Amino acid sequence: MAVRLQDVAEYAGVSMKTVSNVVRDYPHVSAKMRERVQKAIDELGYRPNIMGRRLATGRTGLLALAFADVRIPYFAELARVIADAAEERGYRVLLEQTDGTIEGERAVVSASESGLVDGMIFQPSVMNSTELAQSRADIPLVVLGENAAPLTVDQLMVDNVAAARTATAHVLAYGRTRVAFVGHEARGLTRTSTLRIAGYQAALEEAGITPDPELLISTTAISAASSVAAVGAALDAGLRLDALVCRDDLAAIGALRALRERGVRIPEDVVVTGWDNIPMTEVTFPSLTSIAPDLRHLAGRALDMLLERVGGHDGMGRHELVPYTLVTRESAPAASGFTALNG
Repeated sequence: MAVRLQDVAEYAGVSMKTVSNVVRDYPHVSAKMRERVQKAIDELGYRPNIMGRRLATGRTGLLALAFADVRIPYFAELARVIADAAEERGYRVLLEQTDGTIEGERAVVSASESGLVDGMIFQPSVMNSTELAQSRADIPLVVLGENAAPLTVDQLMVDNVAAARTATAHVLAYGRTRVAFVGHEARGLTRTSTLRIAGYQAALEEAGITPDPELLISTTAISAASSVAAVGAALDAGLRLDALVCRDDLAAIGALRALRERGVRIPEDVVVTGWDNIPMTEVTFPSLTSIAPDLRHLAGRALDMLLERVGGHDGMGRHELVPYTLVTRESAPAASGFTALNG
């Protein structure tokens, strides 16, 4: 049988109210009493009942985090950072995957979790602002990413145009003129890709270079394998290039392999930049220069916004930009006379 609050109280020789105060992390409990109750909790294996906690406090202590696919390294790292920041605030996080489909996103923002979580952080891939506004009003919501968010919902995003301009300007500082963009999706552009291509194109035009559609290298999926195939096919077809600005780190990692398989030197012949600064960028060969969103800032601000909503804040949505930096490594080290801009 499940261990009850009453069982813990009897085992520790205290009242049920004292056990409840410890479980709820009530501040006015002495350290000695807290240690005594926690020992009983640990020895009995007591786990608080989520619905009981909601009845007692109006909250479950759980938040949902929803995004396309945990196999994408950026999302895995995002989940880790948000979970750590949530724990610091006394919350736990449940993960939801949408597979980047409209059906999956509609399911996530439906009322199926009503009563289980206190709020949700959601990064949509395809759902538009109007549908999102109409889909969920029962729990507080914070939206991440570049897709338009309702005016009534808080949103955090990186300025993708400015960051792509930064990465492109960085490779142009080498004097490169045949700068390709990898990750121009063959099956239709996402909002993210559209903005990053816009920044890439703006930097070329600012440098007096006419953008060449031939230098947009399409991939069939957000994966390193897709990039290996796409970049390899472009090189084998005779495409001339001396720099690669990649939509994400997976595209860049695939590009590194395709280049090295053909004896292309990096960065001497081709410089390469990625995006997301996932942990493996430090150990690729060569190590990868990458746009690095400030995930700690994003996680902390998203949670603070969400918990303010949980606490009753009902103002209009706050739409804010997350800082980023360009982390330079071996694939495109800092060029002489060029200082990377930070957002």
